[in-house]
Amino acid sequence: MKKHNLAVILHEPDIPQNTGNIIRLCANTGAELHLVKPLGWGGMNDSKLRRAGLDYHEYTNLVIHENWARCFEYFRGRTIWAVETGSSVFHTEVSYTSNDVLLFGSETRGLPDSILTQLGMQNVIRLPMQISQRSLNLSNSVAIAIYEAWRQIRFIGGV
Repeated sequence: MKKHNLAVILHEPDIPQNTGNIIRLCANTGAELHLVKPLGWGGMNDSKLRRAGLDYHEYTNLVIHENWARCFEYFRGRTIWAVETGSSVFHTEVSYTSNDVLLFGSETRGLPDSILTQLGMQNVIRLPMQISQRSLNLSNSVAIAIYEAWRQIRFIGGV
């Protein structure tokens, strides 16, 4: 079966339940999951993380990076799309490849300006929402974005 190399990065996630949900999401979409430390909970055996992820941990290719610099180096040569509210480009307005990476910031802080500058605003996209609202839940945001990228590459590896 053909496989894609889509990946999701969570930069310094704060809420273990969100990450647990995203573990399950990545298992079901075939996307790798990368976490950038520090994590906002005690570790990968956290009960809230394990409960939200159910038994999908074993089906997810999960990599933990000590810091952003190491994570960025890991993905050198691949397109990283940062998902942030400050962009004017919607996630549906870009063309994804099977090798692309979606980057999300922490639930409480988003992504640092230094990372957005490093990637360039041409690689920052946003999810549409009502003008009066601040943000979407992180696990919902990842689901919306990964399914659009996967749809564009014709659901490689899916049934």
